[in-house]
Amino acid sequence: MNYDRDFVGEFLGTFLLVLFGCGSVAVDVLFKSYNGLFQIALIWGVAVSLAIYATRHLSCAHLNPAVTIAMVVSKRLPLKKMPAYLIAQFIGAFCAGLILYFLFEPSIAAFETAQSIVRGTPDSMKVAKMFGEYYQLPESTSVVSMPLAIGAEAVGTFLLVLMIFSLTEACNLGRPDNNFAPLFIGLAVSSAICLVAPLTQAGLNPARDLGPRLVAWIFGWGAAAFPDQSGGFFFVYIFAPVIGALAAGWLFTGIIEPLMKKTECECR
Repeated sequence: MNYDRDFVGEFLGTFLLVLFGCGSVAVDVLFKSYNGLFQIALIWGVAVSLAIYATRHLSCAHLNPAVTIAMVVSKRLPLKKMPAYLIAQFIGAFCAGLILYFLFEPSIAAFETAQSIVRGTPDSMKVAKMFGEYYQLPESTSVVSMPLAIGAEAVGTFLLVLMIFSLTEACNLGRPDNNFAPLFIGLAVSSAICLVAPLTQAGLNPARDLGPRLVAWIFGWGAAAFPDQSGGFFFVYIFAPVIGALAAGWLFTGIIEPLMKKTECECR
C-alpha cells in the first residue's frame, strides 16, 4: 500500500503548526510582542486549525504522535500506517525548527549579545525555550518537580485527545459539523495550553517538542537544549503525552462511546 498521501499530509500539517506555533513563542522571546499567555495559546490554536484544514484531505491530520498512537490503540487507524505518520510528524517538526532558526538567527544573536547570554549555558535556556519546552527555567520563580510536570503534560494531553474524540466521532450527536471541527480542536489546544503552560510550557505533542529541540541542540545549545540531565525531557514531553492520550482513548472508547450509542432517552 502506498503511504505517500499520509506522509505528505502529516509532514505538512505538523510543519505548519510548529512553524506558526513556535514562531509565536520566538517572537515573544525575542521581541516581547505579546502581552500574555492567552495570545500565544490562541495562536497555537489557530495554527492547529489551519494545519488540519490544509491537510485533512491527505491524511487524518493527527499532527501529533500521541494522537496517532491513541488512534491506533483505539482501532481508529491501522497499525501499518503508524510508522509513516510518526516519521512524517517528527521530520515536519524538525524542518519547521530549522526554518525558525535560520529566520531568526540574526535576532537570536543580537538578543544573546544584549543580554550577555552565552549559548550552551543554563542562562541560554531563556532563548532555547523558543524551540523546546522546559518545566524548569533559570528565571522562573515557581518550582515544578518532574512528577508534577509529568502529571501536567499527561492531564493536558488527556483533555486534548478526549476533546478530539468527542468532536470527531459520529456517535456524539452533539459534535460540530465536520467543517467546523478543526476550529473547535484548535480551541481545545488553546484551552489546554492556558491550563498547563505555566507549569511545563505545554508540549502536549512529542513531535512538536523533539523536532525543534534537536535544532537547538545542533546549533550550539547542547545540554541546555534539554530541561535537565535526569531524563525529564523524555518522561515529561514524550512519555507523559502518550500516556495521557492513551488514557483518553481508553475512556472514550471503553466508557463514553458505548454510553453514547445506547438508545436515546429524554431528560426528565
